Amino acid sequence: MSIESAAAHLADHLREKEYVEIYGHHDADGIAAASIMVHALIREGIQVRLRILPRIYPRDISSGNATVLCDFGSGFSDLSDDVMVIDHHIPHFEGEFHVNPRLEGVDGEHELSASGAAYAVAQRLGDNRDLAGLALIGMIGDRQLIQGPNQDIVNEGIANNFITPGKGIPLFGRDLKEQLITALHPMLHGISGEEKAVQSLIESHTVRNETNIGQLLSDVILKVSPYQNADSMSSLWGDTWHLQRGVVKDAHSLAGIVDGCGKSGKGVLGAALCLRSHEHLDEAWETAHMYRLRVIAAARDAQPFTDNPFLYEITDADAISGVADAFSFDGLLNHPIAVIAPQDDCYSVSARCPMDSKKDLEAILSNLAEECGGTGGGHYLRGGARIPRDKIECFTAGFREACV
Repeated sequence: MSIESAAAHLADHLREKEYVEIYGHHDADGIAAASIMVHALIREGIQVRLRILPRIYPRDISSGNATVLCDFGSGFSDLSDDVMVIDHHIPHFEGEFHVNPRLEGVDGEHELSASGAAYAVAQRLGDNRDLAGLALIGMIGDRQLIQGPNQDIVNEGIANNFITPGKGIPLFGRDLKEQLITALHPMLHGISGEEKAVQSLIESHTVRNETNIGQLLSDVILKVSPYQNADSMSSLWGDTWHLQRGVVKDAHSLAGIVDGCGKSGKGVLGAALCLRSHEHLDEAWETAHMYRLRVIAAARDAQPFTDNPFLYEITDADAISGVADAFSFDGLLNHPIAVIAPQDDCYSVSARCPMDSKKDLEAILSNLAEECGGTGGGHYLRGGARIPRDKIECFTAGFREACV
């Protein structure tokens, strides 16, 4: 079966429903995927209820209601067969209604995210080409490549004037100052989070209110080069995307806002932007801005866990995924890492592998979590886990052994 056939099969099933409950993961991809489904179902006259959650367990799903899980669910083998899953994580769910690129031979790590899979379903429900921009923010949020099926979606958005490509600084922010202060991908050593340093940097390259962007970026690269890899430095200039139907027109900014809202516990606020509501836009910008500063501060304060080179501990559990991204994808590490933080009666774990790593994080995390009485999974190169506090030494020892 192709991804198109799987999407059509799920769309046909959804058309039979009068009411659907949609659950979305709390990052940019999950919120975008869930919002795409809300748009598409409402346009077909189907009532929906949307919830955004950091994680989900089978017990959380309301019984008796048609349920769609977006950007999670694939990792469960014990979901009810009538649950519908739109995801791109490594699949264990064997239900009939499961749209996942990995099941169809498509690279779900780099070339189709959950929002892209949701877009495929939406297109089988009706003419929803205007939602291509939402699929794009999911790609950006999950740091996917614009190639393969992702490229097809973006091309369709461009062809129909919903997405306009450009070149510029592909960072979150309302202006250059905010782009540099809140830079997370990449996180710029000595610049991100440093308001005075950023102000001085901009002033030194500004004459008569005009900033020489080329010279400024060259200076930035010289300052951060001892701490960043070549890919992260080259990403400071590149493809940008104008979203014709977006509440925020810049795709990287909208992705950052939605992600920051979701990870700050305000996922519905992020979803409201995806549903094209301007009502709380200022609050959403500020929420995302503060979230990014929290991640930057957490990364600065991270400490190796018991001298383990593969593990770092922070105190802010909501920041672990951002810190893990910064350390693994943008820095100079050439091995897997995990960032851990205490949260309630567990430790939250976010792990990453460099792009060229041969380690399978999904297998490592799911197996270790099971051994330690927790839960875990994800992708080959990125994943997460929840480990009981009294079992964290079991997890950290096992993770170190698996990464050597």
